[in-house]
Amino acid sequence: MENDTLKLGLLMEAAHAQQTLAAKTLDRLCEHTAGLDAIVREEIRATLLEELRALGDDSRRAAQALRKLQRTASVRLIGWGAVIMSFAAMLPFALTWTLLPTSAEVQSLVARRDELTANIARLSRQGANVQLRHCGSAQRLCVRVERGAPAYGPAGDFLVVKGY
Repeated sequence: MENDTLKLGLLMEAAHAQQTLAAKTLDRLCEHTAGLDAIVREEIRATLLEELRALGDDSRRAAQALRKLQRTASVRLIGWGAVIMSFAAMLPFALTWTLLPTSAEVQSLVARRDELTANIARLSRQGANVQLRHCGSAQRLCVRVERGAPAYGPAGDFLVVKGY
């Protein structure tokens, strides 16, 4: 029995040593886990900060690119606006230049009008108040004559125009 008691004591002592060793190992494991938790938290924080910095840098670059694009678009808009406004302003001048007669043509037309006016005045003074019209189905040129006036010419084919 004594042998059994001794074995039991040794067994209890070994179990106690194992329990103590397990407790120490468990304590070290808890310390190590706490250390790992801190390390993981620090790594996550560092990674998050790095990604946020990169995102901030990307955002700043995007904002700069948008501002540059806005300036470029504004300059282009102003340029095209100026071109369109210039075209719109020059269009009436171009139409006037091409459609209206030149001063030489106007002078020529004035001279022609004066010549025609003088011819009309001369013809009126000479009795050219003749009434002409197109007559018949063949639309021949006719003149109004004085029916009571005598006929002239060897064949009597000349008549006096009405009003003269």
